[in-house]
Amino acid sequence: MTNSLTVAERSEQEKAESVALGVYVHVPFCSTTCEYCAFYQVRPQGDDLARYLKDVEAEFALVATPLRAETVFWGGGTPGLLPAKQLAELCALVRGNLASAPAEWSVEMAPGTVTRERLAALREGGVTRISLGVQSFQPELLAALGRRHSREQALRAYDLVRAVGFVSVNLDMIFALPAQDAAGWRSELQAAIALGPDHISTYCLTFEEDTALYAKLAQGKLSRDAEQEAALYETTWDTLGAAGFAQYEISNYARPGHACRHNLNTWAMQEWLGFGPSGASQHAGWRYQNPSDLDAWRRDLAAGRRGTVERTELSADLLAADTLIFGLRCNGGVDLVAAQRRFPSGKWPAYRALACRLVDEGLAEWGASEVLRLTRRGRLLADSVGAAVLEA
Repeated sequence: MTNSLTVAERSEQEKAESVALGVYVHVPFCSTTCEYCAFYQVRPQGDDLARYLKDVEAEFALVATPLRAETVFWGGGTPGLLPAKQLAELCALVRGNLASAPAEWSVEMAPGTVTRERLAALREGGVTRISLGVQSFQPELLAALGRRHSREQALRAYDLVRAVGFVSVNLDMIFALPAQDAAGWRSELQAAIALGPDHISTYCLTFEEDTALYAKLAQGKLSRDAEQEAALYETTWDTLGAAGFAQYEISNYARPGHACRHNLNTWAMQEWLGFGPSGASQHAGWRYQNPSDLDAWRRDLAAGRRGTVERTELSADLLAADTLIFGLRCNGGVDLVAAQRRFPSGKWPAYRALACRLVDEGLAEWGASEVLRLTRRGRLLADSVGAAVLEA
């Protein structure tokens, strides 16, 4: 049988299946610790900020450059704690290790750290996308989360980001907070929509170990209500959908052309290199992480090594399972034919049997060809679906 694909179709297929590289830089510094935050962070002392730039430069020197990265993402911590001059230096450092300008360059900012000078340094440095950690517009809820900014600071920060002229702006929001009902969450969403962002991320409050909120949950000071959480998920979908924001992942909504490419590549099990303490990588056949400790990370760099924690050799089966777990969280679903072509030694008979079971139970549906995607009910149970993939 001859190959029926045209040259153009084959080019599109190869493009879709090619491996994209993302670069992540973790800026670990925070002035305070939020009640819910489990990301690695440390309060800067002495020359920590200036020394951090030299350390990141040393880490880049340990990988083969220039990197052909499609996306760059800076998270934290609070990248905005760096002064404008150091943000410009970090931009120049990253840019100097890339083969070309990335298609998307995102930076997380806390509203209280946003200044025109910092934003100008980022914009001039090549950053295209700002993600503002608003979380809530209500003073009492911000206080419950341990956030240190006010509603007024969030509004002012958004106006500054727009004034400086970034291509895309995201607002991070959290729901299922203590004492929050559907009406209260809908009001929060409407306040976010009124600002006119390009993208909104909404995260259900989670109780991660080693956080203040987890301790309160364990002590019985707080409780979770699964039914209320499900109702708030649906409130989110309906409210943002009506406002023109297309849901493309369980927690993420975008206007046309503004979906976060860095995250999409990650969920599709592409490749990424993580720099900074706790920075995670999936690259060249391995998945690994830098130590979540500023001093340990520096010791590794001094010894000429990186990524010494939780090193896992990537197998086709591991990548196939993760492609299903994370791909099914995306509204576009997973093309089982393309996934099997990428990872042929995955447990595909078991995965296809699971797919049929999910469809029979009303948790998933078939799209074009063999694209499997979750139904609305399935998205409410996405964590359970992920667990079922692992069991398969």
